[in-house]
Amino acid sequence: MDSVFTDTENSSSSDFSGEYAEDLSYSSLQDIPGPVLNRASELRALSLAYNHLSPFIGQSIAAFRNLVKLDISNNDLFQFSEEIGGLVKLRTLIARNNHLCSENIPKSLANLKTLEVVNMSGNQFVDVPPIFLKLEKLRYLHLGANQIKELPVQIKELTHLEVLYLGGNLLTEIPSEVGCLSELNTLALCDNKLHTLPRSLIHLRKLRSLSLHNNQLSTLPPEIVSLDLVELSLRNNPLVVRFVKDLVCDPPSLLELAGRTIKYEKLNYGQEDIPENLQNYLESAKSCVNPKCKGVYFSSRCENVKFVDFCGKYRLPLLQYLCTPRCSTAKPSVCVSSDTDTDDEDVAVARMKKVLLG
Repeated sequence: MDSVFTDTENSSSSDFSGEYAEDLSYSSLQDIPGPVLNRASELRALSLAYNHLSPFIGQSIAAFRNLVKLDISNNDLFQFSEEIGGLVKLRTLIARNNHLCSENIPKSLANLKTLEVVNMSGNQFVDVPPIFLKLEKLRYLHLGANQIKELPVQIKELTHLEVLYLGGNLLTEIPSEVGCLSELNTLALCDNKLHTLPRSLIHLRKLRSLSLHNNQLSTLPPEIVSLDLVELSLRNNPLVVRFVKDLVCDPPSLLELAGRTIKYEKLNYGQEDIPENLQNYLESAKSCVNPKCKGVYFSSRCENVKFVDFCGKYRLPLLQYLCTPRCSTAKPSVCVSSDTDTDDEDVAVARMKKVLLG
């Protein structure tokens, strides 16, 4: 009987077949038929997807008190009935492609202490409903294709979360508290407006899939290379656009050339030997990040994408600044922030099997 209750992102026909399940999808229903209500207490799985249940069934849903899985996707629903809080055995709730918003999620949903899967992608949420953050056993949360602008810091309370799907929203940043989701293995942030990622992602030691395509990312935290990812999607980000373009370095000015010469040759000078503007300019020198290059740069630099190689095949790009394009011919070492765990220093242990750049 347990085979009826598969905890997957999308329901399939096999999930709603058998003696303890009922599939009423695509039936043009406006209400639940009487014969089904008569055996409501027997059912463990019920699909009402692709019907016309708007508004959602009221007291009749409470009769299905032993339901473990419920799919009410594609019904033009604007709200849930409070009676849904009576389905205390429910483990999977799927309500994709409706018109739900946070204000219409009943407080009684917090009674569903056994909920492990919530899929409400394709609705009208502008934020993550606070009720969802009280579902302590939640393992899969799908809120893609909404209009969510901000992820609350309380997301850290979902300590059992394994899959967090937030693709197709309006997120501009991710709170560092996401790093507290220690069980997370899949994080989908694609098709948003992200410019940066928190360094706390390094703590997601079980993370295997990270979807970041179609954002505004120009850099990635260096710490990300220590994750044992098997899939990283980066296409259609400025970071990748930089990679595919030829290296460009503005022609150095005479002031830059003079400054570089002094630094390269380690020339001794006094205040009376060089102009004041050159003295001030020399104080702004920055060392080239290429460990095989002893050069410096001032205002004229080369913006390059550094590759961190995995298995000799896939390469993870990270933005770096070089003094000249020629420095790209030498393989730079991986820079790791000094305040990260010591394990991060040996990024060679990470093994990237798939990096999607296009």
